[in-house]
Amino acid sequence: MQNKIVMGLLIMSTLLAGCGSAATNETTKEASASVSTVASDATKESSSSEAGNDGIAYAIEQETSYSEEATVADSSSKASETGSSSETSDKDDRVPTAEIGDKVLPKYTNLIVGENAGKIERITYTGHNYAGDGCEVTKEANVYLPAGYSEDKKYNVMYLLHGIGGNEDEWGMNKSTSRVKAIMDNLAYYGDIDGFIVVTPNGRSGILEGENATGIEAFYAFGQELRNDLIPYIDSHYSTYADYSEGYDVSLARDHRAIAGLSMGGMQTINIGIDECVDMFSYFGAFSAAPTSNTASKTASILKDNKYPIHYFYNICGLQDNIAYASSSAAAKTLPALCDQFVDGENFMWQELNGGHDFHIWYLGFYNFAQIAFQKG
Repeated sequence: MQNKIVMGLLIMSTLLAGCGSAATNETTKEASASVSTVASDATKESSSSEAGNDGIAYAIEQETSYSEEATVADSSSKASETGSSSETSDKDDRVPTAEIGDKVLPKYTNLIVGENAGKIERITYTGHNYAGDGCEVTKEANVYLPAGYSEDKKYNVMYLLHGIGGNEDEWGMNKSTSRVKAIMDNLAYYGDIDGFIVVTPNGRSGILEGENATGIEAFYAFGQELRNDLIPYIDSHYSTYADYSEGYDVSLARDHRAIAGLSMGGMQTINIGIDECVDMFSYFGAFSAAPTSNTASKTASILKDNKYPIHYFYNICGLQDNIAYASSSAAAKTLPALCDQFVDGENFMWQELNGGHDFHIWYLGFYNFAQIAFQKG
């Protein structure tokens, strides 16, 4: 495991030094070669970990350099245009106009109040230190419930992961002005989607804020926490499609689960969601997947005998993202050519556009993926 950690640090350091803003196929090829070279030399060059830590610090700085919250609409605007006054809007004015594209339409970021607003709950659950001695730890997460949530209805669930510098609150789901909440409220309000549950956990297994919070190993081990602790908690406390009981088969509700994340969370979507836990999830969204993401060839090899259908794998990355463009494209861009379980335009999308390593890209990624998820479930 120590070699894996060193490799992750070295990959991040190497890509940060070698990546420019130009996004070409040649860049992707060079990045893949760089990953192979660095991985083979990782055990010989542990002294480079200091440079890797500098790379992590830079990634965290870029990751937290920009964020957005919900917009408070002008009170003079029509409710049908803003969705902000859910008490007085006529249902005939609720026209679904969201599109999977290169921008979030303004009306989908407006703050909704009243009966058409969802709610966010803070939960605590028992996890385990899978990256260490396996002891029990108390973890926290945020849970978005759509407007009108009822135990009489079953809901799909998306697990939305943060980056290396964040925690369960990085997506803003600890605030009433959360942009994730606003997007979800409006997509459901206008009829673009059937509302679903969103969970933002701390994606480090057994490690809480202040305890080596950027430790790579804890991110890799999070799949065990998802399988053994968090998903069973959500299925036992909320009205999901899973038929929960002690020791139940989590794979039976995989059609109704999605996993997505930004940067390091994008890596987890690939390395854990697709390559380790494909039996638990069927929809996947990677937003600027981090430099420790498995390459497309490795994912194709892992999935060679996979029998679980992959309903959709959505990817987005900024062309000027000098932290993650090379790694993200190396991880996903060529997957349809390497693995017949991904068909571009059917269950796979690679989206690249002008942008850096920040929430301009990631909120757009969430907005697009929220429209894609659960369309086949």
